[in-house]
Amino acid sequence: MKATVSRKAHFNAAHRLFNKNWSFEKNDAVFGKCNNPNYHGHNYELIVSVTGEINEETGFVIDVAILKELIEVEIEAAFDHKNLNLEVPEFESLNPTAENIAVVIYNKLKPKLDAALELEITLYETPRNFVRYSGD
Repeated sequence: MKATVSRKAHFNAAHRLFNKNWSFEKNDAVFGKCNNPNYHGHNYELIVSVTGEINEETGFVIDVAILKELIEVEIEAAFDHKNLNLEVPEFESLNPTAENIAVVIYNKLKPKLDAALELEITLYETPRNFVRYSGD
């Protein structure tokens, strides 16, 4: 029997969306106000969902306390109150769009989970704009 366990988390971070190979004008045309050279911030809402077989002995897919600690150590400590462009190594050469942030989060968490578990990341950049990523 399979089930999905989800944990919500939150982090605040600043970023700038731009392509270093483009002119300021082209970046401005593509990214608009998100191309602000002084950066801008978001209150990100994160949902980490883990799907797998329910363990007959524990009744768990994953111990939520373990999932909570993984998110705190791997994501919140790395991203919260940071400038993603300047302070998070994964974004030195990767544009920190919501899509790319979700992929980075997935890549940080997936190796820490049992290989039999499926992982889906849902990242809200705003209350109305969000991304889902599950490794595909």
